[in-house]
Amino acid sequence: MKGFLIGLGIGVGLGVLFAPMSGEETRNNLADRANDLSDSARELVDQGKERVRSGISSIRSQAENVINRTQQATGTEGVV
Repeated sequence: MKGFLIGLGIGVGLGVLFAPMSGEETRNNLADRANDLSDSARELVDQGKERVRSGISSIRSQAENVINRTQQATGTEGVV
């Protein structure tokens, strides 16, 4: 995904540079597109963080279930 975003950014940048616009328009266009790309990257990072949090929560829940079942099976509930 990282390579795709880099390629997308380079492609957009080259497309804007070769478009028939004034220098100021080109700079503004590049800045806007860079901001859009930055927002997309931030969004992907936030989604990744949320997936990690969700995964940790799931693993923690599963571990607690295993501990509870083990305690019930051995008759050591509440000894931890």
